[in-house]
Amino acid sequence: MIELKRHDQKGKLIAVEGMDGSGKSTQIYLLKRWLELEGYKVFFTEWNSSFLVKKATKKGKKSKLLTATTFSLIHCTDFADRYERQIWPLLRAGYIVLADRYFFTAFARDVVRGCDFEWVKNNYSFATLPDITFFFKVDPGVAIARILDGRPQLKYHEAGMDLDLHVDPYESFKIFQGRINKAYDNMVKPFDFTVIDSNRSPDVMQQEVREIVKQRIDLSAYKLRARVAL
Repeated sequence: MIELKRHDQKGKLIAVEGMDGSGKSTQIYLLKRWLELEGYKVFFTEWNSSFLVKKATKKGKKSKLLTATTFSLIHCTDFADRYERQIWPLLRAGYIVLADRYFFTAFARDVVRGCDFEWVKNNYSFATLPDITFFFKVDPGVAIARILDGRPQLKYHEAGMDLDLHVDPYESFKIFQGRINKAYDNMVKPFDFTVIDSNRSPDVMQQEVREIVKQRIDLSAYKLRARVAL
């Protein structure tokens, strides 16, 4: 059994997790802007954003030909590229690295799609655990409302339509994302998640997130040094 460890670098790693529509992306963006405005060294990275595999992922999703294993390996490749080129170098340089989704996303989604948990975990064994992992827990109904507030319909894979859970995308979303929520619940204790009630307003959640960050990280160590005029 693979044991994941925490890093010992100068920087700090903060990740956010949760089902689609939980508000995690909004919260980490607000945290990023706050830290930047306060003058701290911050770097942001998000799931499925590596240029190395982005086109392949988009093409695979569009063709609807990705198997659970292929899906998992593509996302792992994406993560590995960003970890090597972005996350690890910035942690060594003493930055606060903010990750919109980390490998826990794979632990939840890939397993729900049928992959073996230990197999998925082993694939990500090169990476270290975050210093703080926020899990935004939300009711599926609230999540759907948030998603549809910005666009007319649910995406195919977002709704888990590839799993044939239900012919109705909305019912499929509830089933699929509900299973993902349960997978996250099972990871709360083993991976020391910090659970945030995401059924509340964004400003209330953000205040709680900031307070937790201030309590658990000595932010003064990550202040940008003022440039000395010549």
